[in-house]
Amino acid sequence: MDRPAVGATVGDARDGGLIVRGHCILCHGFESGPDATKVTALADVAERLGWTHERPDFTGFDAVREKGPLGDVAARVDRLLAIARDASREGRVVLAGSSLGAWIAGRVSLQVPLAGLFLMAPPIVLDAAHPLDAAEVPTSIVHGWHDELIPAADVIAWAQNRSARLLLVDDSHRLSSHVQASADAFAALLSDLAR
Repeated sequence: MDRPAVGATVGDARDGGLIVRGHCILCHGFESGPDATKVTALADVAERLGWTHERPDFTGFDAVREKGPLGDVAARVDRLLAIARDASREGRVVLAGSSLGAWIAGRVSLQVPLAGLFLMAPPIVLDAAHPLDAAEVPTSIVHGWHDELIPAADVIAWAQNRSARLLLVDDSHRLSSHVQASADAFAALLSDLAR
């Protein structure tokens, strides 16, 4: 969806128009893509609730293995930073991400004013030099109790330190059995931000 100015009216065939509440930037995980199931579900929620959205494609950065096992993470951060800065000049922005997408969303949140942050299966530590950090904004997290990559206890401690909303589900890192629960948690955050 294109990014009209916040407060502008965008057409909707069902009700003749709605107020744009802000813009959501939805970041897929490593070796995933902008059409992945979870970010697609979040895009549907954003649109339904009157937020514009975009899903940047970071797949080209994943393939740059000479930069590291997770590809060119710095380039991912730079790309999201540029997109988020542009969007923040036009109105309120929410960053959302899954796995590595959550980590870069957190990192970028420190440099761009945000309305909120939504993290799915966030890596609390990429490596010893790169812990997850994020701005003190309304934050909602969805994580699997049985995440094979990121211990739930680490996410609980991180969320507790910032009083973030945390939904723990009976799932693994991919959260594939909890796409709807993730979408519902995102809807709750966007609804809270719209008040």
